[in-house]
Amino acid sequence: MKILVINGPNLNMLGIREPGIYGEQSYDALVKFIQDVCAERGVEVECFQSNHEGAIVDKIQAAYGVMDGIVINPAAYTHTSVAILDALKAVSIPAVEVHLSDVNQREEFRHISYAGMACEKTYAGHGFVGYRLAIEYLVEHYGK
Repeated sequence: MKILVINGPNLNMLGIREPGIYGEQSYDALVKFIQDVCAERGVEVECFQSNHEGAIVDKIQAAYGVMDGIVINPAAYTHTSVAILDALKAVSIPAVEVHLSDVNQREEFRHISYAGMACEKTYAGHGFVGYRLAIEYLVEHYGK
């Protein structure tokens, strides 16, 4: 099984940006965590992070016919990007949404998730563990 993990804007600043909300671990620590989880499950993984909406759309489109699942943390684009929603719908790859913080306990504008409308499941507020839950969900439901 091949899983693409996409992280959106400002996630490259983990450990620096609002550690009280997003934690003190770095983005590199997150990538290592994801790689370790995938290695445990025998899953090939590609991690991608961009601060640019179009780059995320391009990456989703490039996954068509190549990846078996997508884990996506669209970050701020969660609440604004119809383009990411449409890309996820276009490729029809099983997708799971992840958020480090519990977006439903934060500002009201964060309660809307466009990307989540194309995802089978959302894990929010579990920190890094949300990525594990998302990967395990995809493996259990779509693993080959």
